Amino acid sequence: MKLGGPELVAMLVATSFAAGLNVYATVATLGLLARAEVINLPASLHMVQDWWVIGVSGAMFIIEFFADKIPVFDLIWNALHTFIRIPAAAVLAYGATATTSPQMQMISTVVGGLIAAAAHTGKTAARAGVTPSPEPVSNFALSTAEDVGAIGLTWMAAAHPYVAAGIAIALLVLLILLVRWIVRSIKGGIAVLRRKFFSPEAPPRAA
Repeated sequence: MKLGGPELVAMLVATSFAAGLNVYATVATLGLLARAEVINLPASLHMVQDWWVIGVSGAMFIIEFFADKIPVFDLIWNALHTFIRIPAAAVLAYGATATTSPQMQMISTVVGGLIAAAAHTGKTAARAGVTPSPEPVSNFALSTAEDVGAIGLTWMAAAHPYVAAGIAIALLVLLILLVRWIVRSIKGGIAVLRRKFFSPEAPPRAA
């Protein structure tokens, strides 16, 4: 499918959200879809379909697949990826709109970054909400759902961009409605990290 006009906007909305969940899965999936000629990426994004980009993204996805499923460490991983997922989504939006006007390109870049930021914040909050749980199943299941969601939404953006954009917008609305819970969960996650790494150990009791 050749992207242009409304289809391009719809694809950017969906892929920006997917990048906020898992940027490595998003980039690797976009590259593979372009290689399979499912989607015709703009010339400014042809680098995404180079095998070395696909390979590095795939390798990082495998690392994240395991790292993101370790309780507590996943909070650190997601905090660090605030500086990767959001800028990467903005760069993808910038490259995808290279043939538009400079004003439209900048607007697309900012909107792409904001959508990724919303998805990333929601993911981090959800992870912070389940991390205190003593059983590991919920954390593993949530992380796996995020991985599948990022890949599925990216594929959907290529095959059915309007449907993918609708899903992303619905999720964005849900995140807005849950903003108070998100803030509370993130604060709880920060408290968990402080207790884990910064709280002094209790002195041993005297015999």
